[in-house]
Amino acid sequence: MTGSKSPLGEFAGRDLKRKRQKFRWKKASYKRQVLKLRKKTDPIEGAPQARGIVLEIVGIESKQPNSAIRKCVRIQLSKNGKQVTAFIPGDGGLKYIDEHDEVIIEGIGGATGGAMGDLPGVRFKVVKVNGVGLDSLIYGRAEKPIR
Repeated sequence: MTGSKSPLGEFAGRDLKRKRQKFRWKKASYKRQVLKLRKKTDPIEGAPQARGIVLEIVGIESKQPNSAIRKCVRIQLSKNGKQVTAFIPGDGGLKYIDEHDEVIIEGIGGATGGAMGDLPGVRFKVVKVNGVGLDSLIYGRAEKPIR
């Protein structure tokens, strides 16, 4: 058979395997997986949660067709100094967060670690404020400690 670029025959297994390993690098998904590019570009470096200090409180407009100003905070992470934006969940959660508070953030749960819903570019949400869960603050089960 002429014109076939693949090795043929009973003993071609090693050559076929080597060729497949070489051409896998042309796939972007394989390359990103092997070089761990998602972990390297992730601000919290693959961790489930991260701690940071609140720099400022910002309102982010939601995407079409919704119309709202979602309350978010700019945070500087303590592990690497990177700045990220995190969403404040819950009704009135903003009341319990001030500047220079210590917060713990986690992923917001969007597709493959991306943004969720109508929040453009926001990938994280606030879970704890000064060591107390934001849910328990909102529902009145706990009081925020003064640092």
